[in-house]
Amino acid sequence: MNDPQLPRVLAPVVTPFSPDLEIDTPRFLAHCDQLVQSGAGLTLFGTNSEANSLALNERSGLLEAVLAHGIPTELLMVGTGTCSIPETVVLTKQAVQAGCPGVLVLPSFFFKNQTTVGIVAYFSEVIERVADERLRICLYNIPSLTGVSISIDVVGQLADRYPTAIAGLKDSSGDWATTQALLQEAEERELDVYVGSERFLLRALAAGGRGCISATANVNARAIVDLANNPECPDADDKQRGLAATRAAFEDSGPLIPVIKANLALRYGHEGWRRVRPPLESIC
Repeated sequence: MNDPQLPRVLAPVVTPFSPDLEIDTPRFLAHCDQLVQSGAGLTLFGTNSEANSLALNERSGLLEAVLAHGIPTELLMVGTGTCSIPETVVLTKQAVQAGCPGVLVLPSFFFKNQTTVGIVAYFSEVIERVADERLRICLYNIPSLTGVSISIDVVGQLADRYPTAIAGLKDSSGDWATTQALLQEAEERELDVYVGSERFLLRALAAGGRGCISATANVNARAIVDLANNPECPDADDKQRGLAATRAAFEDSGPLIPVIKANLALRYGHEGWRRVRPPLESIC
């Protein structure tokens, strides 16, 4: 991603809720502090933040709270993608104007069978409306949830059209062949690639990737950061196997968001961490 570069490991910060399912901002900020102390950067409003269960004003207000709390903006990548161009523009402008060095933007995902032309047009419209030379977009490819794939062709067209604004991508396809192809395309264009799971961290770094934006960084940040910052250490392969095993243990325990929240409830000693907004279901 164009300078300044974000940390190699970003945690998509999970969102705690009060009994009436309002955002528990003090606990959110305390968790952010713990992640920063572990060496991770923060992705606000990623998939595991339940971002698409949050209202526009909730996302905007929580970003303001994070900034007021004093977390350095250079550690923040802000998820701003929605199905609506105007809402995406509002959130993106707020992040850029606050000095955040990157925004993570989903494709508009409600309508399926989208073409390359349509996907490129969506991102182009966002970029043109934000109209800020500081804008640095990390395209977010997570087709299992969006039903929309950000292809090599999409990346290439957008990077050619907006070589400064398109700064990187996050690939959460879960398919190494797809990730590898995107890494090759990104290398030619000097784009930063983050993988969506630390399972692929060492391979991605070896292929020129930037790092990972991983749900389990919420609970295992220090170990992930250690490998990301020292990929050539003598025991790197052992550390990678350890990260993969930890990730697998969480994935095998149930839906990832409730499982991570249940772990945090035990870690922090507060059952409120278990709460999720429907349609997700808490793990008791």
